[in-house]
Amino acid sequence: MRHHSPACARLVSDTIHSVRPAYVLVEGPADMNHRMDELLLGHELPIAVHTSYRDSERRHGSWTPLCDYSPEWTALTAGRDVGSELRFIDLPAWHPALADVRNRYADAEARYSEVTGRLCRTFAVDNVDALWDHLFEIEPADGLAERLATYFDLVRGDTRPGPDDMAREAYMAQWIRAAVADAGDRPVVVVTGGFHRPALVRLAEQGDRSWPEVPRPPADAVVGSYLVPYSFRRLDAFDGYQSGMPSPGYYQHLWESGPADAARRLTEAVTARLRARRQPVSTADLIAARATADGLALMRGHPRPARVDVLDGLAGALVSEAIEAPLPWATRGPLQAGNHPVIVEMIAALSGDRVGRLHHSTPLPPLVRAVLAVLGGPGEERLDLGKETDRDRSRLLHRLRVLRIPGVVRASGPRPAGGTELVERWTLTESDDRLPALIEAGGYGVDPQEAAAAALAERIMGADLDQLADVLFDAALCGIGELAGRVLDDLARAVGAAADLGTLGRTLTVVLAMWRHDGLFHTSGSTTLGTVLQAATRRALWLAEGVRGGPAPADLRRIDAMTAVRDALRHAGPSLGLDTHAALGVADRLAACQEAPPDLRGASLGLGWSLRGTTAADPARALRGAFVPASAGDWLAGLFALAREEVLHAAGMLELLDELVGGLTDHDFLVALPALRQAFGFFPPRERHLIATRLVERRAGGASGSDLMRLDMRLDTAPELVAAGRALDERVEAALRREGLIAS
Repeated sequence: MRHHSPACARLVSDTIHSVRPAYVLVEGPADMNHRMDELLLGHELPIAVHTSYRDSERRHGSWTPLCDYSPEWTALTAGRDVGSELRFIDLPAWHPALADVRNRYADAEARYSEVTGRLCRTFAVDNVDALWDHLFEIEPADGLAERLATYFDLVRGDTRPGPDDMAREAYMAQWIRAAVADAGDRPVVVVTGGFHRPALVRLAEQGDRSWPEVPRPPADAVVGSYLVPYSFRRLDAFDGYQSGMPSPGYYQHLWESGPADAARRLTEAVTARLRARRQPVSTADLIAARATADGLALMRGHPRPARVDVLDGLAGALVSEAIEAPLPWATRGPLQAGNHPVIVEMIAALSGDRVGRLHHSTPLPPLVRAVLAVLGGPGEERLDLGKETDRDRSRLLHRLRVLRIPGVVRASGPRPAGGTELVERWTLTESDDRLPALIEAGGYGVDPQEAAAAALAERIMGADLDQLADVLFDAALCGIGELAGRVLDDLARAVGAAADLGTLGRTLTVVLAMWRHDGLFHTSGSTTLGTVLQAATRRALWLAEGVRGGPAPADLRRIDAMTAVRDALRHAGPSLGLDTHAALGVADRLAACQEAPPDLRGASLGLGWSLRGTTAADPARALRGAFVPASAGDWLAGLFALAREEVLHAAGMLELLDELVGGLTDHDFLVALPALRQAFGFFPPRERHLIATRLVERRAGGASGSDLMRLDMRLDTAPELVAAGRALDERVEAALRREGLIAS
């Protein structure tokens, strides 16, 4: 059978009630067999078995979803009705054979077979979903079992499955052999995905007939399986669900009342949804859609309109403009961008809005009860992080945010590399998705702190450098300042593999601030952050020494990275054993390297100057050598960013700068002005005023090219505007001189 098929579900139920087997064996997780009573409580479907697995090597979560028209579900309920022994016979979801499977009932044939493509072409349908409806859902039920067997024999063909599917089939076959041996003369019904059928028929004939053992997870693994409420939205192939059956709301109607009523309800659902969104749908439109669907069904050989017949009819009647993207039901998978809004609403209407409900006595993971006991009701919360009780509340909410629990949203509060903010604002709302999310998060740990720590460790394993600072800051907000073991190794490895100096600099800046100052979140002096600081400082110096390039606008992220390296060496070097001597060697080599970009050469000179209190080279000589109009400001930006105070207090440096700027021609000054303005922006307003005062005193009011520089430092005016004004003055003066209106 096919997973989530009304036709197959009906066939399974009828067969079991007819033959009353000794055993009903179902493709499903064998480690749930002792919890069959829990599964068959009075739940409102859809539900799923969610399994989480975590060990030192991998983390895995998967689902075994069940709805009213799942053949697996009807097998269990019909088997219970006739008194059969019920068994799941597949490997547990945590098993390595299912390590890459997030949904146990993902269609195996879609991974292997080219036959379905040929069948689609033969029957002139767009995809396997339309093919399935054409062959099985809309056709009369007579001979369904034989047609299914023929179909899946064709699909399997000579395909050799991968080792994971072979392991699963060998395990399921042993259950079948044991049940047949134990049943004696009574029949055994096996309900499994059709792709596995040919192999299981063959494997069931010979081999060990003893009951198989249920595999046990490794001793160091943390494994949990719980029932979770599911929803039609999560079942829908258009929402990315792996198992394929799209439009679960439509198939629910097909299951309950047959194809004619399902087509009618589909039209009603689309109409109601569009009208609720103020999209006009007239009676004439509906008549046209119905007539088109009936005509398409007749042309396609359907006794009743199938899903695609109704959809094509509605699209033809309701969409008058040209449709640029392929119709979603002509392909498989999630909706793509570019679909017409009416088409999107049609797909949503087909999905349905049903949400499952667990029976009140269903066991829940400890995390659920731990959270629900303290979370409270909906509303707005203002937390003062200076108060211990509010800080504890903040940590709980951040742990839930990290676990992605719906309905827990922070509106404002501290952020990485942001100013100190001691107030947080949160919004808590009710959500149907909260309980499923909490149950699934229970696989991370038994309480919010343990679960959030495991979730953060997982994020670190998959984080790029741009995300790493945010992960570490989240750890601090959650009150999880220390990480250990493999997580710490992964953290250092991610930093050690960084390829972009600017991105690494941001991480280093945030981590250093947390390591030095953060008494609020208790990360000051953290061993975890110290490890990151060591790795990031070494990597940043290595990356900087490899940077090459000619004159170019100053890269502020690269300059910030060099500033972060200086601060790490200055404030954390002695405590963490950072090699300042090696860093100074890198700085001296870069400062003298003419192949390095100007901003990096200036920053490297500033790095050495600020750490030593002096420079390896004569700064005045270096300034004269770097003072080329096109790149002088970029070089100075790097220097000022790292050695602002040294420049300000070094004898003769400001005077030399004034001399060099004053010696520029008007053209060269205009070329240099934007970068010079950016460079002097590294001085705070008070120091810019001090510089201007000293230069005015030096010149005693005399005019020079540097007058404009001083004006630019005092006025809040864009340098491009100042330069444009100066250029306009020059053009006016040249025109007046050309016309003899002023003396040359």
